Amino acid sequence: WGDAVKEAFDPAARRLTLTGTPFRSDDNPIPFVDYLPDAEGALRSRADHAYGYAEALADGVVRPVVFLAYSGTSSWRTSAGEEMTARLGEPMTAEHTARAWRTALDPGGEWIPAVLAAADKRLTGHRAGGMPDAGGLVIASDQTAARAYAAILEKITGTAPSIVLSDEKGSSKRIADFSASDARWMVAVRMVSEGVDVPRLAVGVYATSASTPLYFAQAIGRFVRSRRQGETASVFLPSVPVLLGLASELEAQRDHVLGKPHRAAETWNDEELAAAQRVEDEPGEDEKAFTALHADAELDQLIYEGTSFSADEEDYLGLPGLLDPDQVRTLLNQRQQDWMQRGQNRTGAQARATPAPPEPPVERPQLSVREQLNGLRKELNTLVAMYHHRTNKPHGAIHNELRKSCGGPVTAMATIEQLEERIATLRSWR
Repeated sequence: WGDAVKEAFDPAARRLTLTGTPFRSDDNPIPFVDYLPDAEGALRSRADHAYGYAEALADGVVRPVVFLAYSGTSSWRTSAGEEMTARLGEPMTAEHTARAWRTALDPGGEWIPAVLAAADKRLTGHRAGGMPDAGGLVIASDQTAARAYAAILEKITGTAPSIVLSDEKGSSKRIADFSASDARWMVAVRMVSEGVDVPRLAVGVYATSASTPLYFAQAIGRFVRSRRQGETASVFLPSVPVLLGLASELEAQRDHVLGKPHRAAETWNDEELAAAQRVEDEPGEDEKAFTALHADAELDQLIYEGTSFSADEEDYLGLPGLLDPDQVRTLLNQRQQDWMQRGQNRTGAQARATPAPPEPPVERPQLSVREQLNGLRKELNTLVAMYHHRTNKPHGAIHNELRKSCGGPVTAMATIEQLEERIATLRSWR
């Protein structure tokens, strides 16, 4: 289509090009867009005027989005009969992450039912808190999964959700009917393009293995349209590095860059991910089929304005549905502080109730990677909050300064060593 557009409109005296996603997932230049060399010599697209999510959020044009990332243990069997187990969100190879991810999305496991139940509870919170017609959308990878997810939702809610499949006749009408109704849920496959407009969507479940920045941006775009002040959106997703990175950088201005990888090497390798996600009936030379066995779910972290929060699931599923961005930020910080205080109180009570042992204490078991990451994220967020109160700088700006100073990805994707370096750096700031 790019060649056709260029041929049709090249002679035009004036052209106005508008898009909410000014980038591509390949190296084909966008017609009529200027590309200028950046500091590394790569050609980067340049907009004549940019009005992105951050500006629109400040103007009340779009809703604030809270991402709820769910982890859990996934187990699968390889074609050789070997049983593998991995936890979403913990460091592992691209192949293992992709298989743990696909196992979590298997409707036969426990991850999907648990996340759908949590999302439905959040939807109830939106409806009771000022958005009586709030709707939810589950984005599935394929038609089989979509129908299975719909059956699970029907068991949870007692009502069959709308199912929209891209290659079925009448799919556009079903979307329009859902938009005009007050039905709770719609399940869709590949129907998240910019032409799909359902303003009342407030809760999303990203139950797909699609991971390109373009697809993710278009999917999240279904939930951010603001109808009136105070409406918020909640998106549930698997706690995997590529999605955590995209969620954390929602407010960042993204350009189209030619001649270089479209995702930083420190975050993901697109070719490895594509190979690892290849469906079972299309195995590559180095890819063998596997069988999903089991997956459970548990809230790993929340992401808002690029900041990662850790807390109990119940603290967040019942958040009010009408909050402005400042209120969301304040409430999330307060919930995390309350949660941390409860943990400190429990630790103190246990210490007071336990008499001193007569012999040297047994060595404490080593914390898991997940427990270490959660603890370091909490410590970093606490220090950021303290620095915010001292300097009045926004939390997001402080995190960005730390990333510039120390390098590395966003907090949600940072390793133990990277978090420790940021904590040490922030402690040194006066």
